[in-house]
Amino acid sequence: MAETYLGIDIGGTTCAVCTADRQGRLLASASFTTGKGALGWKETVDLLLEEADRQAAAGGGAGPKAVGISCGSPMDREAGLIQEPANLPGWRDVPIVNLFRAAFPQAAIHLENDANAGALAEYHFGAGKNEPARNLLFLTFGTGLGAGLILNGELYRGSSNYAGEIGHIRLSPDGPLGCGKAGSFEGFCSGGGIEQLAVDRRAAWPEETCLRDGALTARDVGLGARSGDPLCIEILDISGDRLGQGLAMVIDILNPELVVIGSIFTRCEEFLRPAMERALEREARKEALACCRILPAALDEEIGLYASLSAAYHGEGVFSDEPPGGRG
Repeated sequence: MAETYLGIDIGGTTCAVCTADRQGRLLASASFTTGKGALGWKETVDLLLEEADRQAAAGGGAGPKAVGISCGSPMDREAGLIQEPANLPGWRDVPIVNLFRAAFPQAAIHLENDANAGALAEYHFGAGKNEPARNLLFLTFGTGLGAGLILNGELYRGSSNYAGEIGHIRLSPDGPLGCGKAGSFEGFCSGGGIEQLAVDRRAAWPEETCLRDGALTARDVGLGARSGDPLCIEILDISGDRLGQGLAMVIDILNPELVVIGSIFTRCEEFLRPAMERALEREARKEALACCRILPAALDEEIGLYASLSAAYHGEGVFSDEPPGGRG
């Protein structure tokens, strides 16, 4: 029987489990919401293990050859621990690798930062496959903001596995809170940051708007912008401007050929891109910007699935089987 690979995507809002073959063809997938960590790590992991067992049983055979787990930082990859990411409160030193190793003793278990895993996924299966590039930067732009780096065709983690934590860059002395910093890149360019912008702007907005008082979501803002609501369009314009400001720094430093942006950018590109491009023209070095393409994630809503699978494929050396001139 053909070998299979299991992907576990752990996010601040949604978690997912999927099974695929060696070529990346999805055989099964399922997802559930986590209430931004309110479900608790034990309950969440139990649901993940239950669904993983179900998919493995449905597939027959000896079970998955490898399991890839994609989750936000901080984490200790070597020890296999999730160390309470900002969007997963209470997930302190969760021994995620050992928990899945106990459930699937025949499989290799590979834990990877979600931005790194997303970069691998887009490089091998998404935008990087459609628009080949040896130097690719992937931005999550989801519940939070992180970046994965493919440099000279190889995943770059840095000396302590924390390369790409661009959400911590402070873009303004004040502003929405992200990564524990007011005015940070994540504060302006994430679901949580857009929610904060929406609440603040709504309170001072003198005109009619579809946004109600009280709790608001990035989805509310996106839907409002599509309906022509001027406040929602302004909020996304602010986020887009800061996106361009932050990207200019990264493009000037790393000189990538391709920047791929996921999640909210893929859904709201028409409102974010104009301000982003104005800021890039204003802030970035022209020579670096001229050779850099900026695209929405090609995998769209499947990015989390392919990210977790890519953690398994990368860990098992599957990508190295590709022919010369292919991805990596």
